[in-house]
Amino acid sequence: MNHPGLTADIVVFVHLLYLLFTVVGEALILIGGILKWRWIRNLPFRILHLVAVVLVSVEAVIGMLCPLTELEYTLRRSAGQNVEEEISLVGRIIRSILFYDFPAWFFTGLYVGFGILVILTLFLFPPARKRRG
Repeated sequence: MNHPGLTADIVVFVHLLYLLFTVVGEALILIGGILKWRWIRNLPFRILHLVAVVLVSVEAVIGMLCPLTELEYTLRRSAGQNVEEEISLVGRIIRSILFYDFPAWFFTGLYVGFGILVILTLFLFPPARKRRG
């Protein structure tokens, strides 16, 4: 059975996890840098975090709609969910966390500013390379 509405809820949940990875990840990097946590210098983690943030920044600068948002919209249309009230409670709650009604320039500035912060953090608390034994 194909359930596009449920699949759309899964996509919006993955979108929330992506947001949490970028924002909470940066907060933990900053706190961990100050408190000298070694794990925040993990090179693969830091590269993945940087790529995740820069990807969103680039999408915003070029005016591209997030692929996760596009996929969710497509699935919701397939499920016949055309208005907010037709979306599941879980989907509505997650969407209320993810989406706000501000002008596009606000989000572009926010994403680019956050991207710059993440890049600066790379210099402030650089990732460590594995030592060869």
